[in-house]
Amino acid sequence: MARRRFFVDTVHSGRAVLSGDDARHLRQVLRAQPGQRYELSDNQIVYLAEIEGFGPDRVLFRIVERLEAAEPPVRAHVYLALVKFDRFEWAVEKATELGAERIVPVETARSEKGLERAARKRIERWRKIARESAQQARRARLPEIAEPVPFAGALDAPGVRIFLDEQPGAQPLLAALRTSQDHTNLISLLIGPEGGWTEDERSRALASGWTAAGLGPTILRAETAVAAALSVTFAAYLTKGE
Repeated sequence: MARRRFFVDTVHSGRAVLSGDDARHLRQVLRAQPGQRYELSDNQIVYLAEIEGFGPDRVLFRIVERLEAAEPPVRAHVYLALVKFDRFEWAVEKATELGAERIVPVETARSEKGLERAARKRIERWRKIARESAQQARRARLPEIAEPVPFAGALDAPGVRIFLDEQPGAQPLLAALRTSQDHTNLISLLIGPEGGWTEDERSRALASGWTAAGLGPTILRAETAVAAALSVTFAAYLTKGE
């Protein structure tokens, strides 16, 4: 069974401190004891660490050794239209598990009115969800959960830019990825809201250099499209050259 992994703020002089909810979970739920070993990440490096003792809402660790950490085959940035928050939270959780490097909420024409303002109050909750998901998935680094941006701001995303389009005739996402692999390992995926893109948004994306791609003949919910698109993206890069 793989060791549990936790994120800490810093590792200094061979020591680290886990605090807050994670520390309480480790002590009260997992019943951790001095001498037990867990994995820690300072969001850069992963370590094997041993519990030295406990303080109020704190677990004190001694670093044993540095561990190798697998890096994702591609840097994936997800630009996701603002949808109902229960669905957006599910998308954050699954995108984190799958390995997204950055998640950006996007205000689109068909996003419900008021979601952008309310989203700014949800950022910390989404970051907490991402942290918990990253620990469960044993990631070495946390994804960035960015502040919401308007649709026009999303169009300036870096790397190879692909927007998911439900319109018939869009090339399969896998084909779009395979034609781009030789150029960069940074992929930005733009995923629309319930109701899809407006013609104006579609035209602006294409005019800004985005490539339209599809995920098959059925219409997916936005959060399902996130999981499907990331799965295809990572599979394409894992099998590159085969």
